[in-house]
Formats: sequence, C-alpha cells, structure tokens
Amino acid sequence: MSRRGVFGLFALGFAAFLAFAGYAQGAEKKEMKKGVWFIEPKDGAQVKSPVKVVMGMKGMTIKASGKVVKGTGHHHVLLNQGPMRKGKVIPTDKIHLHYGKGQTEASIKLAPGDYKLTMQFADGLHRSFGKRWAATISIKVLP
Repeated sequence: MSRRGVFGLFALGFAAFLAFAGYAQGAEKKEMKKGVWFIEPKDGAQVKSPVKVVMGMKGMTIKASGKVVKGTGHHHVLLNQGPMRKGKVIPTDKIHLHYGKGQTEASIKLAPGDYKLTMQFADGLHRSFGKRWAATISIKVLP
C-alpha cells in the first residue's frame, strides 16, 4: 500500500475516532443535566426479586424528610405509576415507596411480572417536585 493510501486510512480512522469522542461527550453532557435517573436497574432489564434499585440525582441535595429546605429532598419509587404532579403529596402505601432517610439504594421485593418503576424526587414533606424530577423505567421480574 502506498504512503498516500496509508495516510488516507489513518485520516479516516482518526475522523471516526473524533466522531465517536464527540458522541460520547454528548452522552456525558446529557447525564450531567439536573434531575433523577436509575443507575440500576436499567430500562428493559430482566431481574430477580428482590430488585436492587440504585438512584442517581444531580442538581439538588439529598436530605432526610421532616423539614422543607430549599434545594433538598429525597427519593420515592412508585410502582406501576407515572410521575406525580408538582406539589402533590406522595401517599404512603404499597405502591408509593418512601426513602425519607435519604437512601439512594433500595431492595424491593416484587412478584414475577412486568413493572413500571418511577423514581420521584420530593421535598421534606413528601411534596413532589414534578415530572422534571422523575424518571420511569420498565423491568421484568423473573420467577
């Protein structure tokens, strides 16, 4: 192969590398926005019970429930529910799971089947911060 051909292949490879690096940087920036996300499990995951849930958050500070402090809150996981309207108090029942001590990980016992999990961030009085501070995934719990 001529020098020109080798240089052309190198240039093409380098251009592909730069394109991939730009793509990866864009994905990294997307993760850096304010909000919440599921670190674990991933959307579409097939898991066994108990389901390990790891919650991510950027843009506020995690603080235990009890007092309302601007810029702080805690996680909730809603089973087969969507995001809650901003300002609405999250109920305490079997499908609205509260992590009011400031937990960022949980182990949830679920029967086999398909589930929608919504992580909802809320203030110290369990008032939802709304759709912007929610993330929803679907999972399948295996027998």
